[in-house]
Amino acid sequence: MFSAMLISRLRSAKTVSVLTGAGISAESGVPTFRGEEGLWQKFRPEELANFDAFLRNPKLVWEWYNYRKHIVNQVAPNAGHYAISKMESLFPHFHLITQNVDDLHRKAGSKQIYELHGNIMRNRCVDCSKHYNEMPEADQDVLPRCDCGGLIRPDVVWFGETLPPLELKRSFDAARSSDVFFSIGTSAVVQPAASLPLEAKHEGAYVVEINIEPTAISHYVDETILGKAAEILPQLVEKLIE
Repeated sequence: MFSAMLISRLRSAKTVSVLTGAGISAESGVPTFRGEEGLWQKFRPEELANFDAFLRNPKLVWEWYNYRKHIVNQVAPNAGHYAISKMESLFPHFHLITQNVDDLHRKAGSKQIYELHGNIMRNRCVDCSKHYNEMPEADQDVLPRCDCGGLIRPDVVWFGETLPPLELKRSFDAARSSDVFFSIGTSAVVQPAASLPLEAKHEGAYVVEINIEPTAISHYVDETILGKAAEILPQLVEKLIE
């Protein structure tokens, strides 16, 4: 399954970076929010996941995010998440970049994580930007507010918003410094994250794609491994620690 070149490059690598997308979370049973059932099928994601919608109807948006948090809390990291966490201990420098907001990488034990789209388990004030990691869920009548009086929102990137600058800079720095770069469970079409494997390749990294089907960058990477991350990554880790 794994080429001799990949194993050789990994065994000599000083810096390894991993980019993950929705595919690895789907293997844990996390639905994409475009596939929500019931009441939420009546809404387009763009109608809920944007700042204007929050200002117009914060109660509705909070109800949706509380529903989504409830779904995420019912699932657990899969073997792919745990394998990535193990990889962090195998290299002098390891960077995990994720487009997912579900916090499953952290639950699996990963520590060096750049969350490009935020984290659904965190919240922040729209006025002073104070972060709230632990908060009671908004109920039907009382909206969560900051000590300063401002409304508190989920700390995720909504449509029309820019990605967190520091997380983005660190991600591109990691890509450019990588000896080996993995693109896992992502369609590689959403910018700017889609540019990370290309940037790594341009700077000399050995770029590996793991996905259930070919993507827009399959013709460009050094190696494509088709299949589920939860099945492939544990085997790769075992190969490295033999």
